[in-house]
Amino acid sequence: MPVWLALVFSVLIGALYAVQSRVNGELGHQIGDGFIAAVISFGSGLIILSLGVIAFRRGRRGLQLVARAVSAKHLSWWHLFGGLAGALFVLSQGLVAAPLGIALFTVAVVAGQTVSGVLMDRFGIGPGGRRPLHASKIVGAALALIAVAFTVSSEVSGSGALWLLALPLVAGIGQGWQQAVNGQVRVTAQSALTATFLNFLTGTIALVLAALVNGLLVGFALDLPGSPWLYTGGLIGCVFIAGAAVVVRTTGVLMLGLCIVAGQLVCALALDLLAPTAGHPLGMTTILGTALALVAVVIAAVRWRRPGHVRRRNPTPRAGA
Repeated sequence: MPVWLALVFSVLIGALYAVQSRVNGELGHQIGDGFIAAVISFGSGLIILSLGVIAFRRGRRGLQLVARAVSAKHLSWWHLFGGLAGALFVLSQGLVAAPLGIALFTVAVVAGQTVSGVLMDRFGIGPGGRRPLHASKIVGAALALIAVAFTVSSEVSGSGALWLLALPLVAGIGQGWQQAVNGQVRVTAQSALTATFLNFLTGTIALVLAALVNGLLVGFALDLPGSPWLYTGGLIGCVFIAGAAVVVRTTGVLMLGLCIVAGQLVCALALDLLAPTAGHPLGMTTILGTALALVAVVIAAVRWRRPGHVRRRNPTPRAGA
């Protein structure tokens, strides 16, 4: 895949992150139980992917390839648990996205994603192996953090529940790891469908267990809302997790994370314009912060060269040599 196309897809993936946060946050708010909302989101995605694995031979073959790779220790067993990070992300959406608002929720996730992207590329966790941290990537990552901090600066100063940011911050760090290990599984399985199915399988199991424990302690919330759009979070998750598993080999974890930052902010801007959330009006800081995040992605995508540096070319052999 050409790099420019992978970057465009990465921005679109970020937009889907923001949409899913709005959907799952509202679902958790209306149900009154973020654990049940997370199970519904991940569980519905697992049902869709199970049908896909049954229908497509490549998905079933991918499961066999992964099993053989793990058995032969060509793929570590912990690569199969990227869904745990996805489960934490969806759970954080259902628990704190509504009380924090999408802007504050996004800044915490973005900060975690950016830090995690740097670490994953530095230590070579992703399918593209270890990638050098050029100055442009470091500046772009720093500028992205500045952009999201500036975007929500007015809300942070007046928020009384900043401790809630810890959960999406940890979830954001987990997103970088999830993208890296899912990319490894996709390469081994030769199928994005297989990688996404395994992600949703482990994530759903973890969320069901967490929901059972929570239900036994505080009771189960079974009063489900009737709006169909509130149940689209799982489908959205299938699309962006599969997409991230495909493009991360081309972009690297850090660039993928930076493009997701841009997509999240642009989509959040559009959501605030078209479907504003009560208590979170669109401000000039959001518009300027979004523009700054886009500049950060462009800076990170360009590799700076030292003055006077000239790329070497292979010499053309002379005739008769």
